[in-house]
Amino acid sequence: MKSAPRTRGLSRLAAALALAALTVLWVAPAPPTAAATTVTTVTSVSTIAEALRDTPVYVDPAASDQLSASDATTLADQIKNADKPLFIAVLPAGYPTQNLFTKLRTATGVTGLYAIRLGDAFDARADAAVLPRAAVRNLVTTVEGEDTRAQLSDFTNSALTNMGGSAPASWNSSSDGGGVPTGALITVGAVLVAGGAGGYALVRRNRRRHEEEQRAALEKLRVVVDEDITAFGEELDRLDFHPAEQGADDAMRADYERALDAYEQAKTLMAEVRKPEEVRAVTQTLEEGRFSLAQLAARREGGPLPERRAPCFFDPRHGPSVTDATWTPPSGAPREVPVCAADATRLADGRDPVMREVDTDAGRRPYWDAGPAYGPWAGGYFGGGILPGLLVGTVLGSMMATPAYASDYGSGYGDFGGPGGYEGGDVSGADFDSDDFSGGFGGGDGGGDFGGGGDFGGGF
Repeated sequence: MKSAPRTRGLSRLAAALALAALTVLWVAPAPPTAAATTVTTVTSVSTIAEALRDTPVYVDPAASDQLSASDATTLADQIKNADKPLFIAVLPAGYPTQNLFTKLRTATGVTGLYAIRLGDAFDARADAAVLPRAAVRNLVTTVEGEDTRAQLSDFTNSALTNMGGSAPASWNSSSDGGGVPTGALITVGAVLVAGGAGGYALVRRNRRRHEEEQRAALEKLRVVVDEDITAFGEELDRLDFHPAEQGADDAMRADYERALDAYEQAKTLMAEVRKPEEVRAVTQTLEEGRFSLAQLAARREGGPLPERRAPCFFDPRHGPSVTDATWTPPSGAPREVPVCAADATRLADGRDPVMREVDTDAGRRPYWDAGPAYGPWAGGYFGGGILPGLLVGTVLGSMMATPAYASDYGSGYGDFGGPGGYEGGDVSGADFDSDDFSGGFGGGDGGGDFGGGGDFGGGF
């Protein structure tokens, strides 16, 4: 009779033990950690593009440690004041790069020059109407290896000097409060100072000195341009072409007539030159005449017509270039320059090209190391935005980048007119030449070297 309670006790003990076993075996899952629940947010290209339509510099929140807000504002103000369509994006390392430039250009829809700093890498692309690909590549090469602030600042300074086009209208704002521009205040102050007798005398003395410098520069240019005109006339004589000769057709006669007209026009223009910047029209005419001669020579030989290219960088008297070649000036960075067939062969063989030298106080020097007077001369040959990228890092290129040069010699390389116009900053949507933005970082077709692999070398 006493065994029943004992049995019930044993049953309760077994149940307790079973429950304890289950408690030990079942472990509640740990709450998710912060790391596990954090989702990396990538700013969309459309968001970046929308920001760039309002201001020229965008810094991704995840890359805010690369460029401070104050530095970004300074860059943006500089670009706006220059009225150029330069767009800069600072993005974090690891940002998706596939077709990044093409996507950004499409989403922004504005013709311009686009530069991206991604982590420690940097590259740029541009519409050809704003800056030729070779010029973009050369500008990027000169700032490789710099920290973000220095790199973007140096690139901006060079780009604004060299590129064409105008800033998009969407950057205009009333934030300036309609205040008087700083330049206007400086001008007013200068006028007030010059109002005094001493100021007037100073202005007259500076004007005389400036006129003397202009005359001296023009005399240097006359020697060089006269050599060019003479050389072109000798080319016409060596051609020994007669419009009535056997085999001559209307196309040949038209080429020859254009070449003769260019020769006569160059002489007339040079006789009328009164300022150094006016020389640009003379050398531009000679460049057009030499291209006509190259076309005529090709027709007479029955070969393909030459591509319209810039003349040989080392000496425009060599005629139109046939290819681009890598050249490194002393103490400078490598850059792509247009070269004639003979100089291309010399460079390939490891020899020096035949360079155009001019007289200086230090003796004969290549024209790009001979002083500011030769800017207009070179500008006539290499107009349309090509010259800036070629001269980056040279004496002439550095001088041409200063406001003082522009006031003394004009832009040197012209007003970006060129065939078909030289525009930028216009809203073109997706209607643009995607080839201008193609190629991978480091792929050789774009600006700088972002390395290989699946990131910036993967192509975009």
